[in-house]
Amino acid sequence: MEALFATYCENGRIEYDPRRLLKICIYGYTRHIISSRNLEQACQENTKFMYLLEGAAAPDHNTIARFRSRHLAACQEQIQQELVRVLMELGEISFKQSAVFIDGTKIESVGNRYQFVWKKSVEKNYQKLQATMAEKLPGMLKSVGLRFYVSGEIKVKQLKGIRKRLYARMKQDGIEKVSGKGARKSNAQKVLEQIEEWMCRITEYLRKIRICGDRSSYCKTDTEATFMRLKEDHMCNGQLKPAYNVNVATVSEYIVGTHVSADRTDTKTTIPFMEKLRSAYPVQRVVYDSGYESEEAYRYFEEHPQLDLYVKPANYEQKKHKKYKTDISRRENMTYDPEGDTYTCSQGKLLHKTGVRNIRTSTGYVSEKTIYECDDCAGCPCKEKCIRSKSKVSLEERSKRLEVSKYFAAQRETMEQKISTEAGKTLRLNRSIQAEGVFAYTKTDLQFRRFMLRGTEKVGAEWSLLAMAYNILRMHHKAQNERLGTHLFAMKKT
Repeated sequence: MEALFATYCENGRIEYDPRRLLKICIYGYTRHIISSRNLEQACQENTKFMYLLEGAAAPDHNTIARFRSRHLAACQEQIQQELVRVLMELGEISFKQSAVFIDGTKIESVGNRYQFVWKKSVEKNYQKLQATMAEKLPGMLKSVGLRFYVSGEIKVKQLKGIRKRLYARMKQDGIEKVSGKGARKSNAQKVLEQIEEWMCRITEYLRKIRICGDRSSYCKTDTEATFMRLKEDHMCNGQLKPAYNVNVATVSEYIVGTHVSADRTDTKTTIPFMEKLRSAYPVQRVVYDSGYESEEAYRYFEEHPQLDLYVKPANYEQKKHKKYKTDISRRENMTYDPEGDTYTCSQGKLLHKTGVRNIRTSTGYVSEKTIYECDDCAGCPCKEKCIRSKSKVSLEERSKRLEVSKYFAAQRETMEQKISTEAGKTLRLNRSIQAEGVFAYTKTDLQFRRFMLRGTEKVGAEWSLLAMAYNILRMHHKAQNERLGTHLFAMKKT
């Protein structure tokens, strides 16, 4: 508990015992009593909460809210890791006999669903404003006897300088600012007000772009939440909602790590979450869902040979369908000649290597893509089925073109063979039970479908409380079913 007590000020006394607050919060989450006011009421009326308080008075709801959002948020990972170490000492968690199963879900934020900001829209409006200023500003200043040369983007600093010069010219000419009904504004005052309006708009646009960062959107009432498409669509219209991407790592059916981010895709959270787990636990085998597969992830695990990766390729289930196998446009259904480094299409025509292109992802990773093109596609009867990419060039003028990452293709082929072994099948079965089972239990049984706090750090504290509550409930469930000490579910023999 040292990390928790360290969050309090050294001067003065602690307003309420943090140990008791932590106990009632964890127990409250096991009973679906989450809000601070409901926890306060439970401490006053529920004998089980009174027992956990050890005879102390019931805490105020403000005390509970401050504890959760200020103190626990600052040390959530340390407290959660301490509980995991206790379970390891009891023999309930074993990284050798089990594996780290990782999966993610999206949980809605408490932010308003209709107070959104889209980065592309803001950038478009900002460019429109720049074009308007470049067109009108020189003429407006010329009408009041000032000069200004537009060269590139007009910044707030430049507008402040113009405003200062305009104030000096108005003072020199004896022009005073007027306001109120019936007052007639001078041309200089109209120009001044227009410049000040532009300054406010530029500042607001730049502020919104800065808050977005590398995201595409954010919620006005919870700026760290990103608009995402959720499975819980109560209106059944595919509406985007402010949410957080929650990743969970389970070992031996217990949650050993959590990672909350505003990224819409799981591929960006793979490496940061893995680094967090490696720094805390002796991780050996790691099992991911297909949503985490990426070339960058393969490269990371290749650079760390002590980690044994199991991940289902994104096209693993699709390859079983007849539609996928008969699609002549796919590279997987073409014949590859490693000696000549060529692909042969369904009509027997060769696709030769024409160049190499490097693509940099949003995380900074550089992927090398080899480009293959067909020499002659004219008059091919299967051209419409083979060339499906969109382009402004007419289909008759185009030729078949492939962009292939040889490293990614080789890693995916190796992984398909790895997960098809008996060990791979057992680990994939356990990932679907253990990792996905966490979200099934928390969302359905505990009815936790929406965060109550705002901000990534506070949301992380809320999810850590839920993870600790889940671990205690899981241990109780295993004890009731005489399954203590078990780590993996065995495959059913047919």
